[in-house]
Amino acid sequence: MLETVWNHLMEDGVGIMGLYGMGGVGKTTLLKQNNNKFLENEDDFDIVIWIVVSKDLQIQNIQEELATKLGLAGEDWILKNEHQKACEVHNVLRRKKFLLLLDDIWTKVDLTEIGVPYPSRKNGRKVVFTTRSQEVCGRMGVDVEMEVQCLQFQDAFDLFKTKVGEITLRSDPNIQNLASIVAKKCHGLPLALNVIGEAMASKRTIQEWQHAIDVLTSYASEFFGMEDEILPILKYSYDNLKSEHVKSCLLYCALFPEDHRISKHGLVEYMICEGIIDGSESMERAQNKGYEIIGSLIRASLLMEDEKKALREVFMHDVVREMALWIASDFGKHKDNFIVRAGVGLQELPSVKNWNVVKRMSLMSNKIGRVSGSDGCLELTTLFLQKNKKTLVSISGEFFRFMPRLVVLDLSYNINLSELPGEISELVSLKYLNMSFTGIQCLPVGFLELKNLIHLDLEDTSELSSIVGISALVNLKSQHTGGVTSLGTIRNLNHRNHLWFSSRSVFQLSQALAVKSCQLKSSNISLLSSMEKVHELLLDGCTFSDIKMDVPENAYFMNLSRITLQHCECVRDLTWLMFASNLTVLFICDVKEVEGIISKEKVYVGEESSDIVPFQKLRTLRLIDLPELKTMYWSSLPFRCLTKIVVFNCPKLRKLLK
Repeated sequence: MLETVWNHLMEDGVGIMGLYGMGGVGKTTLLKQNNNKFLENEDDFDIVIWIVVSKDLQIQNIQEELATKLGLAGEDWILKNEHQKACEVHNVLRRKKFLLLLDDIWTKVDLTEIGVPYPSRKNGRKVVFTTRSQEVCGRMGVDVEMEVQCLQFQDAFDLFKTKVGEITLRSDPNIQNLASIVAKKCHGLPLALNVIGEAMASKRTIQEWQHAIDVLTSYASEFFGMEDEILPILKYSYDNLKSEHVKSCLLYCALFPEDHRISKHGLVEYMICEGIIDGSESMERAQNKGYEIIGSLIRASLLMEDEKKALREVFMHDVVREMALWIASDFGKHKDNFIVRAGVGLQELPSVKNWNVVKRMSLMSNKIGRVSGSDGCLELTTLFLQKNKKTLVSISGEFFRFMPRLVVLDLSYNINLSELPGEISELVSLKYLNMSFTGIQCLPVGFLELKNLIHLDLEDTSELSSIVGISALVNLKSQHTGGVTSLGTIRNLNHRNHLWFSSRSVFQLSQALAVKSCQLKSSNISLLSSMEKVHELLLDGCTFSDIKMDVPENAYFMNLSRITLQHCECVRDLTWLMFASNLTVLFICDVKEVEGIISKEKVYVGEESSDIVPFQKLRTLRLIDLPELKTMYWSSLPFRCLTKIVVFNCPKLRKLLK
């Protein structure tokens, strides 16, 4: 990493470089290493200046540091005002080729206000800074930004062993293996490796090391040095967040297990129902706000993205998660307020001293078999019971009694959970209910009393016999119903933001529509024209004898940008795609009978379609396993925006591009 930073900085076109990353990741150490290297190569710059800025930015303090380094300090300097001092600094630095190293900046530092001449490609001046915020890099106008990441395991373990020391590591042959386990708990964060390594340097019995592992696994904040040296440093990033909404989102993410990949869309749905985001005016606006909040946490280095799934998921570094749990429990003083025992192998409900003080509880990803009555949870607002998979088979009616404030209940991915008690009707504040991928056979008695329900997810509930009457839940704004035998009042639900029917069902989002496993003898594409906000369309495993082209006037699917058609039968063409003028992604797979994408005969049936040139904005095209496909269009298309194309197993396709 040191060499990479050095090489980038010495490039002619680099004037300002930003190093960003989470607290304790080693940004300052990296900057010091570069400072030492520059001091060893004195010919590169006339002067190298190091200044620690810190959270409370004071222009005057930076100017005083500069005055000392530049030999300007004295009685005359003291009498000057801020502007005059800036002029003095500028007059000296404008004649020098300098390197300015600014450590730990939290907001934009106005170089002109300080008196520092702005670095350019020609003058050879350089400014390098460290920050926890990628947003600061943008505001500083960097030429290069580099993320300082946690150490890979071998490097992390080497650092940890250095702190523990050879005397301890050799005191027992088993300590080396246990040290590896403890080091992994630090997840490559140098701050944690240093502090925990030093704490273990005097521990020379197997029992002490095993105890350390137990503490770090259960309540890591109680480990020696955590509350004094690690968590407070990370908390600076939390304190610097701009709003309570953003802070609440970060704490909410701590409900998930270690290293869990959190769906961005799902997280936004939780936040809307919890009231962290106001969804009263527009669901689309609320969703956009949710993604903005998640983005701000990523830029603050408090949430992370996997490069391959950055559009869909985020996750927390384990030490950041411990910090969030520590804050949520009032710095460890009230642990029962925020109970998270997710992914730890529980087989029954945990022991809680006072259920009436519990506000949020996550028991997801465990092996709990039955949930029975509690003493009442008068303050409980959030309950995660999802992903107990094959083990969770029943929830007693008594359990749901005395939960007047419960807002979010997630029961998804409990495939053997076949029924819910009628007492669920007593959850009068419930706004979010997720029963997707469960074995639910019928909606519980009293279900329609949940008048405050905003989000209902019944996706892939293939055993559910009926959703008749569900439209009586007048506040629903987000709804997924999947695998339902009887669609009941399906037409009355068209105004919902989300509607799903899969396996005899349909899913309509404000931005997405999916039709799965439908046996349709005839389908009129004009049905889609009433869904103005649809951006994405999925047709999966459906049978269409024909898609009629009697598209009403002005029905041009202006928002439709992504279409996936797969595993469908009796589809010979997709001429209606001509009306999707903003289509950017088209994926067609395993549609055995399709012969052409656009049919010339169908196009010339109506005057309104004959002048349209299709696919003008298409960027990605995938055609896979289409044995009868001969052409996309009767003449070659320019495909001016096409950047990616995949064609596989389409033996009759002879011509595609001009």
